[in-house]
Amino acid sequence: MTEEVLDVVRAKYGAVAESSRSSSDAGVRAVAEAFGYSEEELVSIPAAANMGLSCGNPTATAHLRPGEVVVDLGSGGGLDVFLAAKKVGPAGRAIGIDMTQQMIDLARANAAKGGYDNVEFHLATIDRIPLPDASVDCVISNCVLNLAPDKPAVFREIARILKPGGRLAVSDIALKAELPPEIANSLAAYVGCIAGALKIDDFRTQLASAGFEHIQVVDSGADLNAYSKVENQSGCCSPAMDGSACCGTGASTVHEDLTSLLSTYDVNAAAASVKVYAIKVSPQSCCGPDCCAPEAGALHA
Repeated sequence: MTEEVLDVVRAKYGAVAESSRSSSDAGVRAVAEAFGYSEEELVSIPAAANMGLSCGNPTATAHLRPGEVVVDLGSGGGLDVFLAAKKVGPAGRAIGIDMTQQMIDLARANAAKGGYDNVEFHLATIDRIPLPDASVDCVISNCVLNLAPDKPAVFREIARILKPGGRLAVSDIALKAELPPEIANSLAAYVGCIAGALKIDDFRTQLASAGFEHIQVVDSGADLNAYSKVENQSGCCSPAMDGSACCGTGASTVHEDLTSLLSTYDVNAAAASVKVYAIKVSPQSCCGPDCCAPEAGALHA
């Protein structure tokens, strides 16, 4: 089942990467704004970096500083990598990890178009990150951890690459209640970021087991029905293409699956967009303003 899930995820998100969906589309832009991106942020990066796949804005709570190394898990077209790159500056690095070749190709093209010199993108799964131990200051992710079949392995890998005292700032989908069986067992709902989501308490428990402390998981209050704003914009066919057969097999796309799910089930009743913040346990106690300040009110930025 794991390989089947990964194959479907790659195919679905690969189709999105090959589309012309971008912030130039009103529906796509509306989704990003509904989940916390400002108009100023969206116009500051290549339009094709945003494809309406976010469920939050992790760079808003990551407390990134000039010179830091930040890694984005499931970086897609590079949306959060490019925003992070501006925050860490030329002395820092922003690194994207994605398991879909089409997304990596798109992100690299966007980086070249935007003239970003402090970014890089790697093809890999997020449970096997090709970076050295203790080499990263901050890990961010946006609506991707729910797609990982082995989430404890992902949390252990995040802890491995973070420096002691390094931080995790994630936007994701988490469950507030049990899903009905027809949703919980639906592959389309899994690919749509719902069926594979952790319960909020499990987020806390699994992060603690992986070596994190000061863990915060906060319901953002965002309306998950925002995804319906991309309705009728195919994941692999631009509206401008007038129905040409670019989808080939006629298979449904990520946004079509989400629209169908939202039309038949009140997703907000059981799931939520959450902000997650945690600090990797450090062998030494830290009480100075430079490393302790983000812990207090970290998710209120």
